[in-house]
Amino acid sequence: MPALPGRLPDDPLDHPAISDSVRALSRRGTVKRYAKGSIIIHEGAVDDTLYVIASGRVRVYSGSDDNDREVTYGTYGPGEYVGEFGLDGGERAASVITLETTHCAVITRHTLEQHIAECPGFAFELLAKVIRRARAATLSTRQMALNDVYGRLKFLLDTLAVPQADGTRRVDERLTHKEIANRIGCTRERVSLLMKPLEVGGHVRVHEGRIQLLKRLPPRY
Repeated sequence: MPALPGRLPDDPLDHPAISDSVRALSRRGTVKRYAKGSIIIHEGAVDDTLYVIASGRVRVYSGSDDNDREVTYGTYGPGEYVGEFGLDGGERAASVITLETTHCAVITRHTLEQHIAECPGFAFELLAKVIRRARAATLSTRQMALNDVYGRLKFLLDTLAVPQADGTRRVDERLTHKEIANRIGCTRERVSLLMKPLEVGGHVRVHEGRIQLLKRLPPRY
């Protein structure tokens, strides 16, 4: 889906989550607005564009199979960027879709090369980002291989949960059972079957659309 035209009400690049170095790069690109549900990167496409998220949120995933199942690699918000794995000119390994209205600074490879020539330190920042994501993907793959479905669910919730002042933990993302299934490689129905006893047992509850972990999740179920 193409970017939406129109003047932006504010400068989205002023978002406090965007670091000075990423903001400096973003100023060289073109800020575009995308409606919710826009696919800004298509798996299998060949292009070398980097997208810096100024506002909104996107999901990175790989395509559906015959059962309409997908694999979600992560969701990203302001200050993050996506598309770095396409900078080698090869095919895109995943698709990126907007989860809400999103502004992105669109950076071509040529623009990125110019920026690195003038600010060589950014090359190390970009490399560190690629390494962190590769390490996270390796860890996720290991968990997928070694754990059963409940183990993968527990790992996902424990990884995403943020400690709260009252001693509980909360997943700030609004995750549906379908979205959880996409991340841990199972069906929505399987997630529902696993979540129900956790709720009944007082381990989790859904409050205002977000999952709260009321106490430590059991090692096995």
